[in-house]
Amino acid sequence: MKETVELRTRVRDLVLRHGWNATCYQTVNPIFEYAFYEDLDAFVAFVRARGVRVAAGAPVCPHEHLVQVLDRFDQEEKSDVLYFGAGARVKDALMARNRKSVVSLGAQPVWSPQHWNTAVLRRKSLRYQFNRARNKGVRVREWTTSEAENSAALEGVLKEWLNTRGHPPLHFLVEPETLGFLADRRTFVAEVDGEPVAFLNLCPVPMRNGWLTEQFPRKRNSPNGTIELLMHEAAQIVAADGADYLTMGLVPFSIYGAINENPAWLRQVMSLTRIFGKPLYSFTGLNEFKSKFNPEEWEPVYAAVTRRGFRYSDLIAVAEAFTREPFVNTLKRLAAKTFER
Repeated sequence: MKETVELRTRVRDLVLRHGWNATCYQTVNPIFEYAFYEDLDAFVAFVRARGVRVAAGAPVCPHEHLVQVLDRFDQEEKSDVLYFGAGARVKDALMARNRKSVVSLGAQPVWSPQHWNTAVLRRKSLRYQFNRARNKGVRVREWTTSEAENSAALEGVLKEWLNTRGHPPLHFLVEPETLGFLADRRTFVAEVDGEPVAFLNLCPVPMRNGWLTEQFPRKRNSPNGTIELLMHEAAQIVAADGADYLTMGLVPFSIYGAINENPAWLRQVMSLTRIFGKPLYSFTGLNEFKSKFNPEEWEPVYAAVTRRGFRYSDLIAVAEAFTREPFVNTLKRLAAKTFER
């Protein structure tokens, strides 16, 4: 236990000093292996899948050390390295090297919180949703860390939401079990008559003075418009606190990413996944939900391998990193869900 706390403290300290990638704080979740480079004030968080070291987003390090960290992590073992959820910094650094391949995963919507109201309130349908939730008695309140951490009420909301998802919880960069450690996170709760019906965690992106939304767990009976109001209120609060950056995270296969630049076989796989993966995960619905908040821009998000050529086996490694199960089991579950319809 002591070693786990010390490890998390070490990771957290580096993230708070050097975290730039939108998903940097996800590396604090205790599901990763870590490669530390003390002389570079850096680490890489990763999981192993299919003989590949699948790294979480990007190395956490001073920008001037990024290339060195990429090279050293690559050379530490013979196994391939795949960075999933990388931003422009990793893409540019790897594309400048020989025998590297970068593909687009999609894009993530981005706002300056200072411009949030301008972007959002011009949309009549959103204003209607906000008012609809308020008229049903929804009130949003930021809970303190001591209130939210290990809260039985929030755990109940999370459990009910996960049970409606149609698939086992995903992990890696979308770990749902975060209520046990909320240091540095901010938790906004939608309440009706003082009872939680939904909540939103924001985790920090320190070097951009910003925040990433983690998830939107909600009860089945939460009023329409609850999630929209929750996002709206949270954005206004971080804006008032001076935040410069806000993102809702990756939308896989988004048309706003550079997916048309991917190899033809990968574009075809992405298209089929979007269609046939719908029983387990609605990529189209995710895109529609995040788009309606009128993002100021869409940042491309990448997967990068430290060799020439992105392979089908790399996709399987990514899938297993998220599901923690053999890919064939995921396919069986997808087939079962498809035939249930």
